[in-house]
Amino acid sequence: MAQKLKIWGRAVLVLSSTAALPLAAQAASVAQPMAVTATVKDTCTLSTAPVAFGTIDVSAGTAIDGTGSITVKCSKGSAWNATASAGGGGSATSRKMALSGDATETLNYQLYVDSGRSNAWSDSSSGTVISGTGTATNDVRTVYASILAGQTSAKVGSYSDSVTVTVTYP
Repeated sequence: MAQKLKIWGRAVLVLSSTAALPLAAQAASVAQPMAVTATVKDTCTLSTAPVAFGTIDVSAGTAIDGTGSITVKCSKGSAWNATASAGGGGSATSRKMALSGDATETLNYQLYVDSGRSNAWSDSSSGTVISGTGTATNDVRTVYASILAGQTSAKVGSYSDSVTVTVTYP
């Protein structure tokens, strides 16, 4: 009988030992999507190259042409418009350069958006403007200019004007 107890005791001991072992842990999880966002803002930069007619002879009374340029760099896809102020002449349809030291002496000139010099560059977005859509690279546009014909009595000297170019974008 003692022998049976030993076996029973061992069985109990083995059973007791396995009852104390932890059961395999079941993994739990939960999932949730996370939004990742960014907004690219509209930005533009502007630089200008002057219209410099150089030394001119007005005695023939003909128009004298010149060019300058603007360089616009806007965010890709950003629509933009460039306008040019009236300068010192008071009107974008009647621009004037003034003689250095004597503002009463002027040379009439005009800025244009086309090589045929038929569309004057406006000082408002409701007029003729230079426009484009950003490509994130420099967009160089020629500004066409003319000293208007018939100014044979212009006084000798250096004439100048300052026009403000404004780029508008959303």
